Amino acid sequence: MNYITAPTEIERRSMEIIAPHLRDYNLSEAETKVYSRLIHAAGDTEYAPLIKIHPHAIEAAKQALKRGAAIYTDVEMVRTGINKRKLAALGGEVHCLIADEQVAALAKEQGVTRSMAAMRTFGEKLNGAIVAIGNAPTALFEVLNMAAEGIKPAVIIGTPVGFVGAAESKEALARQDIPYITVLGTKGGSPIAVAAVNAIMYML
Repeated sequence: MNYITAPTEIERRSMEIIAPHLRDYNLSEAETKVYSRLIHAAGDTEYAPLIKIHPHAIEAAKQALKRGAAIYTDVEMVRTGINKRKLAALGGEVHCLIADEQVAALAKEQGVTRSMAAMRTFGEKLNGAIVAIGNAPTALFEVLNMAAEGIKPAVIIGTPVGFVGAAESKEALARQDIPYITVLGTKGGSPIAVAAVNAIMYML
């Protein structure tokens, strides 16, 4: 059996396969790159009509990264997947508190999920930062509640996956004035959030 082994050729061919599925969406070059990375991460061209990007989201994320803004995530899978070498070169760090003992205690005390408690613990640190939520709808709802009370991230990348609260949290995100990147419906997940962050970093 013949198959492609060179990484760059695999990526090039993947993008060729994805490209026809984006022709009808009138995307900018930057949007095309993000759409393509998300679809590539999912292995699913049916993502194309579900992806929603606020008009200022990509530029807001690029500017935040250029000034060394931190990235705050809901789960370790997102933190692990982000290209930390590239992020460090830009002066940023990525943070996740899902496994923090104090956060676990706070979650138990308040009767909420750990991801919600983590976002509450981050608090004002989210101002001007990039928030990347790939797993927990409750974390996304919490960030939106915090935004309503005055916390303003530079951009929210919200792609929680699942059947309980995921679609609703992303619909709520898509109604915000805060720059966002999301995937509507039940699809999504940590690899999708990671793909969005890395796609924008690779533009710099």
